Amino acid sequence: MATQEVKLRSTVAGFTAEGKLHTLSVWFILALRLMMGLAFLQSGLDKVLSGSFSAAGYLNNAPAANGSPAAGLFEAMGSSPLFLDFVNVAVPWGEVLIGLGLLVGGLTRLAAFWGAFMMLMFYLGNWSVDHGYINGDFAYMLVFLAVAAFGAGRILGVDQYIEQYEIDGRPLVERYPWMRYLLG
Repeated sequence: MATQEVKLRSTVAGFTAEGKLHTLSVWFILALRLMMGLAFLQSGLDKVLSGSFSAAGYLNNAPAANGSPAAGLFEAMGSSPLFLDFVNVAVPWGEVLIGLGLLVGGLTRLAAFWGAFMMLMFYLGNWSVDHGYINGDFAYMLVFLAVAAFGAGRILGVDQYIEQYEIDGRPLVERYPWMRYLLG
């Protein structure tokens, strides 16, 4: 088995971080993508198949009960019938679509962005800092962001093929560079 290290370097806001990534890391990146995909697909399917998912009780009660700094936002969301109807569809089906996207490696960055957004909302809604500011919701949010940053959909995923799909003789991501924010 041939392995090597790949040098990484990134500068953001004037700060540079450097490191070396072992090529075996690709398998762990794939494992993170598949783990989050399976977790979200299962959670979404459970909600969809139950036919009785409602976010009303959670939005109106949980954040306030646990002292969330965003409790007012959650209460406002829960008190709007139109928004509540949207959330009751968006959460279960969003989890299903995020899960499928990650499992097949299609539109991976888009799926990971929405997964990270959902985990941020869960983090704020499930607020508990009794044992520090880092909990499972926060950790999962970072896993989603890592999946997006590493372009995990290119690792045994369909994004690698979608990106190279030719339109007028040019790969999709060369013709439409903005697609890099959705694929990978």
